[in-house]
Amino acid sequence: MPKTVDNSFDRRANHLLRLLQLCGGCVPLHSLECQVSNSVIQTLLDREMVQVQNTGRGFLLEIAEDF
Repeated sequence: MPKTVDNSFDRRANHLLRLLQLCGGCVPLHSLECQVSNSVIQTLLDREMVQVQNTGRGFLLEIAEDF
C-alpha cells in the first residue's frame, strides 16, 4: 500500500512542476493553496527542485535554476 501513496505523491509533485513550466517557471504561491498540498511544495523545496522568492508584494514559487 505505501507504494500507491508514493505514486500518488509523485504524480502531484510532477503535476506541480508541469504547472510551473506552463506558467513560465514561476507562479504566485497564494494561487496554489487550493490546488496543491503544502507537503508537496515542502518536499520539492527540500529536494531543491523549486525555490521561493519574496517579491515584496508576495511570494513566488519558481523552478530552481539548477534543476
